[in-house]
Amino acid sequence: MSLPPVTTSNPKSAAKGNENGRALRPGSAWQMRGALALLMMVAVVTIYVTNMWLTERFTESTQQRSQLRLALYTGNLVSEVQRSAIVPQFLARDPALIGALNSADYQQTSQRLLSFAEETNLKGLFLLDSEGRVVAASDRGRLGADLRDAAYFMQTIDAADTVFSINVVDGLPLDFTYSRRISIGPDTLGVIVVEVDLRKFERSWAGIADAVLVKDADGTIILATESTWRGLSESEAMDVRDVPSAIERALRATADWTALQVDAYVQGRAVLRQEIRVPFLGWSMTSFTTYASVRQRVNTVLALEIMGFAILLAGAFYLLNRRTTSRMRLFQRESAELRQLNQRLQREIAERQKVEATLEVAEQTLAQSSKLAAIGEMSAAVSHELNQPLAAMKTYLAGARLLLQRSRPDEALSSFQRIDDLITRMGAITRQLKSYARKGGDAFEAIEIKASVSAALEMMEPQLKRRNVRINKIVPTEPVHVLGDRLRLEQVIINLLRNALDATQGEERPSVELLVAQGEDVVLTVRDNGQGIDDLDALFEPFYTTKAPGDGVGLGLAISSGIVNDLGGRLTARNAEAGGAVFEVRLPILKDAGLMAPLLNQHPTQAAE
Repeated sequence: MSLPPVTTSNPKSAAKGNENGRALRPGSAWQMRGALALLMMVAVVTIYVTNMWLTERFTESTQQRSQLRLALYTGNLVSEVQRSAIVPQFLARDPALIGALNSADYQQTSQRLLSFAEETNLKGLFLLDSEGRVVAASDRGRLGADLRDAAYFMQTIDAADTVFSINVVDGLPLDFTYSRRISIGPDTLGVIVVEVDLRKFERSWAGIADAVLVKDADGTIILATESTWRGLSESEAMDVRDVPSAIERALRATADWTALQVDAYVQGRAVLRQEIRVPFLGWSMTSFTTYASVRQRVNTVLALEIMGFAILLAGAFYLLNRRTTSRMRLFQRESAELRQLNQRLQREIAERQKVEATLEVAEQTLAQSSKLAAIGEMSAAVSHELNQPLAAMKTYLAGARLLLQRSRPDEALSSFQRIDDLITRMGAITRQLKSYARKGGDAFEAIEIKASVSAALEMMEPQLKRRNVRINKIVPTEPVHVLGDRLRLEQVIINLLRNALDATQGEERPSVELLVAQGEDVVLTVRDNGQGIDDLDALFEPFYTTKAPGDGVGLGLAISSGIVNDLGGRLTARNAEAGGAVFEVRLPILKDAGLMAPLLNQHPTQAAE
């Protein structure tokens, strides 16, 4: 806002005005200094609070991504050892191998093992006679080796089942094998040994920023992205590090200043430690995730805030300086300079508005990139999860082909049944990834349903504000608990809210009502004032949708119904008498959250999931 010019026709009056100005300006100068001090205090507090809040949020996001990666790594590792465990059981009954051991004719046996290893994508196969001598192997360099003192031979020769062994040399775990005794009646003919390639997981894990290790039941590290950690305990591995340099010490000090929840230090860097149980022989997997991405994202926001406050402080100091020098100028000249200053400020405002518009476009582009990244992560997850069942199916098909060639259809049917089970498992994997449903732990927990409703509304807040939808929430004053998975229950509420928003698009005053009622069961009702539902019978069928092409694929309600059924409840839909659709989620009430542990013991299947 420009000021009108001030003219003085009387020098005396002008001098009097200058004297009055000099008398008033010292007080206003102190006010300006107080405002500057207040602005600096606000800047420091804002930057501190923003740093703490963003660090907590970004750290939580990093923890969730680390937990997801750890779950995927565990699944791949278990799939590999389970796939390899089937091979010795199958080969121990192979007539060709039994005949070779009986006749001591091994001319074609090595070639047979090599072909089988290539077809099943195994690291190696070798056959030992009853004396522990290698008589056939996929790697011909092993032929003739005396392995009677090997742990897997001594453990297997007297065992009736398949034996998993870790070959330890000089205290370091080197090889992983499955072995099984080949016998006819009580007579032992030999031992078939399958080498399991678990080192490939170390190579794949080494391609990310995390450090990953796997410990056996005794706490000894058997797999690790850091080769020097093998054979040590976790505490010993943490002590194996170089002397921190000045840069590493600065990184540690910076991490401590940002109030990160540091679990450990790996090579002088603050890391987040995550551990998960591997359902195989008491193993466990641990990952150490660096906070580099958290620090970078927090620093970006803090830099913008500091820049903004710096601009404000620079402008304030500039105005204060202008106020001091203006005492020596005439009112007319001062007014002209103020008009020029006003014009410059207007240009700065216009430039800042332009920068803000550019920043908004950049934020939209970043949001789209995040969505594409999420799709990429899901595609990678599908590839990893389906790779192992496909490899196992290939193994079973190869075995079935050999059995059919030998006129053993009954045993071939067993392989086909295993293939059918793997196909069922692949279907369960795709259903889980399409619904973005991830288990919250090894068991269900007590959930406060009002908190889940509030969390879902908070996640939907931007869409609700954009659509200007009136939300009526009616919940009991007392806490209401159910037994289930918090993330999956919130996903159900979000799906119902999204459907309600879509149903009220054509309404002048859209409204959605959420009602939580407590009786014998807990009933969550979501009601809208839309047009209602035409086909209630097909509503929960997959891929059934009334939306336009591109707006939905018809999986939301089907997934939600499946989640509610898994939680022991029921999802129903009907049309309200006054118009609109009504969805009801009915779940068993958990009257005492302290009874959660006994209830979980009554749901072993859910706890295992």
